[in-house]
Amino acid sequence: KVYLSYSIVTCYNYNSNMLILKPLFCVLVALLCFSNLNVSRAEPIIASAGDVKLQNLNGDIQLDGECAADIKSFCDSLQPGEGRIVQCLSKRMEDLDKGNEVGKEVSKACVQSLVLFKRERSRNINYDVPLARACKSDVEKHCAKVSDSEAPGVVLCLRSVKTKLEDKCKAEIFRTQREILLDFRSDFAIYDACKDDSTKVCASSQSDDGEFFCLQDNRQTVSDACHDQLVRFSRDSGDDIRLNPRLHDKCDSAVNTFCKNVAPGDYRVLTCLEENLDRQDFPTPCKVALDDLLSQRVSNFMLNVPLREACAQELLDTCGVSIEDMGSFEELRRSGIDCLQEYRDELRDAKCKAEVHKQMTRSARDFRFDEVLADSCREDRNRYCESVQAGSARVIRCLEDNRADLQSSCAAALFDHEVRMAEDIDFNYPMKKACAFEIGSLCKNVQQGHAKVIHCLETFLNDPEMSRECHDEVVRNQIQMAQDYRLNFRLKHACSADVDILCPNKCSEQPGVICGGLVLQCLQQNQANISKESCKEEVLYYQLMEVSDFRNDVILAEACRNDVDQYCYDVTPGEGRVHTCLRFYKDKISDECRDEEMKLMELEYNDIRLRPKLNKLCSEERSIYCKGVKPGNARVVKCLVDNMAKPNFGEDCRGELKKREEAVKNDYRLDLGVASKCAADVEDKCKAAKAKLRGTAAVLKCLVESFNELKEDCQTEISRAVRMALWNYSPAAPLTAICDADVESFCPGQGGVGVGGEKEGVEGDGSDSGSGSGSGSLSSSSSSTPSSASARQNNNGLFTIGAIGFCLSKALVESKTLHGGCRHLILTAAPKDARTMYQSSDPINALYQKVVELQKAAGLEDSTLVNLKAYARGENAITLTGWFALVCVLSLMAVVIGGGWVVFKRMTRPPAEARTEVHVKMGDL
Repeated sequence: KVYLSYSIVTCYNYNSNMLILKPLFCVLVALLCFSNLNVSRAEPIIASAGDVKLQNLNGDIQLDGECAADIKSFCDSLQPGEGRIVQCLSKRMEDLDKGNEVGKEVSKACVQSLVLFKRERSRNINYDVPLARACKSDVEKHCAKVSDSEAPGVVLCLRSVKTKLEDKCKAEIFRTQREILLDFRSDFAIYDACKDDSTKVCASSQSDDGEFFCLQDNRQTVSDACHDQLVRFSRDSGDDIRLNPRLHDKCDSAVNTFCKNVAPGDYRVLTCLEENLDRQDFPTPCKVALDDLLSQRVSNFMLNVPLREACAQELLDTCGVSIEDMGSFEELRRSGIDCLQEYRDELRDAKCKAEVHKQMTRSARDFRFDEVLADSCREDRNRYCESVQAGSARVIRCLEDNRADLQSSCAAALFDHEVRMAEDIDFNYPMKKACAFEIGSLCKNVQQGHAKVIHCLETFLNDPEMSRECHDEVVRNQIQMAQDYRLNFRLKHACSADVDILCPNKCSEQPGVICGGLVLQCLQQNQANISKESCKEEVLYYQLMEVSDFRNDVILAEACRNDVDQYCYDVTPGEGRVHTCLRFYKDKISDECRDEEMKLMELEYNDIRLRPKLNKLCSEERSIYCKGVKPGNARVVKCLVDNMAKPNFGEDCRGELKKREEAVKNDYRLDLGVASKCAADVEDKCKAAKAKLRGTAAVLKCLVESFNELKEDCQTEISRAVRMALWNYSPAAPLTAICDADVESFCPGQGGVGVGGEKEGVEGDGSDSGSGSGSGSLSSSSSSTPSSASARQNNNGLFTIGAIGFCLSKALVESKTLHGGCRHLILTAAPKDARTMYQSSDPINALYQKVVELQKAAGLEDSTLVNLKAYARGENAITLTGWFALVCVLSLMAVVIGGGWVVFKRMTRPPAEARTEVHVKMGDL
């Protein structure tokens, strides 16, 4: 009707001097009229949405209604139809509101008409011709089963899959969402659900942002129907910062600075802002607003669209829960999120895994993003951390500092949070921020995940390039890991099976209660029984942490707290310095502290890798003499000791080994063989001696005195230990002091200090922190051969190693009168067969019996090796016979010739001053 009336008036008013033109013009106008009538009655653009008749027949606002004057003023040049006039008037209103235009405003009556038009248009997508045309293919693809026949549904469907739409459809959907922000009454569904709430809640609102934001701010108090509509809109518009005016206004400068070339939509700008959140020049208002937005996503799973879309299938397959159920039931929502985080490594969808990682990264930065933690610790946060500003993990740190006073529910939630965060540097916000430079320089090629970057930073802890801030954060993290093995991600995963078998029930089953180092101590005590190599490696790594910093041994740190405060208050922890200090005051510190230090020393003395200085100084010797020897159980040290008498053995390494052996021969607990094989005998025969342990060899002397009563495996270890003590003899040493007089009598000039020339001042210096000399150095030394015993001794003991033991053994063989205790000590050190002969009243007879046993064992006839008949006749000698005698004669000749050759070479070589040997230390292994 409107078109027909308009056509008649136009035709009638048409003036032309040519009469023929007027009828032609009227025909043309009539055709246009009928054409538009046909359009209005044509098949709907989107058939599934239902059949409709366009508003005013052209899908635009009435031309001669309340907006007639405004149309003439602002949109006179536009052809009516398909919402063009509505769009023109709306733009005028928005430009005036923003201050982009000045002058006449759109009349209130027209504004009301526009609202009514848009509300009616929102009932069915076919009413909005530009939207229907732009989104037709997307509706067929994503929303084909949705209809607008009973209630608006197609547009809501399109908004929910906006990230999957074509660009032209996205643009039209954005327009509809923008219209709602300007006036929520323009959307039928939201207006119908929230009109009463707007009257009740926002009638007296002083907000400058309008009714829609008033409703959003009071979302928790409005009706359920209104709440659902508001949540739906926030969910569907959350991907575009332009649809959040408050955030957009506060972050406008940040967007222009950091995200200038980032296209809006699909969460791209929001992601960009979040990635730059820790930049020093990032504006605080934007940071606060962005954190508030992220906090809303955490508290309402419906708003966390990226996680919902990426993980819908994984939630079903891995966690057995649907998105719909998580949106309806609080318990299922929390369990689903926990499931995704716990099984993150097993997720198959890369996008889902990335979203879960992003969520955990946020949780590490702000406790509000860990919903369980935030809810559980609300009271404790108000009690202990009320003045602490949220963000940058400050509240989490505050809760950790007050752990002992937290409620059990908060302590449990905090511990669970810490366990999850131990896996990745991204989840350790303070360390990641403090070590940003080090991560990019020292660990740039290290793959993230499984605490690999954290481990890398630990290996560079003493690197000069590491800043003090990064160093302190890494140390803090190590101390925290030592509190509970579950906070040590690598060790926890490597040792989970061994913990279940070797250390069951070591931790309290009460949630949030920390093990306090009990499991770590148990693993060390059962190190020989650990099945997985990866677990052994992680336990060793933890032991290296203990050796370096006393605070990494929780039990020791607690036992020695007062002693450290009293004797080592001015010692900076790290590189074993506090251990060195405590051992220096070993006679003054408490028994509890001394016992814990001794336990640590036992570990150190059983593995060369736990004595950094010894390991460094002996690196070349180890590569030459002990290349295939596996570390652990003191095997490498035993190998080095067995070879340190060789002429080319390094003096620095020999000296450090000497210090170690001095400590070992004064305390049986530092000798792995004696400590393990003689434990039962110590408890049975030397219990009283254990109370006298102060580096006096009390237990070793007791075991020597009871030697004949010991078990065979203990006898073997004691014999070895005493043999080593005599071989490495030094005057006044507790174990061998009983032989000092005999050494003076029978071995003059061969005594003294022996290897190294000094005793270890601090027994068993566990720190072993010095770098030592020789690493990578070049030195020259004279190779002159001293002729006297004293001169031989001055060459760092090279020619005195074992000299005293050999001398005393020789005195025993020659039946010289030795002190009773010294003779017993020498016999204890002797091999079993030799000890049996020398303990016998008739050594020749003992030898005779041994030869008889050997011949029988070999299946030989009597007198094959020696003339036993002559001895049987009473001759006090055993005579070699046959081929065995010939072999012995030839061997004796070879020894004589070899000795002569050595003497000849020494007599004919150049003078000492003409010779120089160059020794090059090759550095660490």
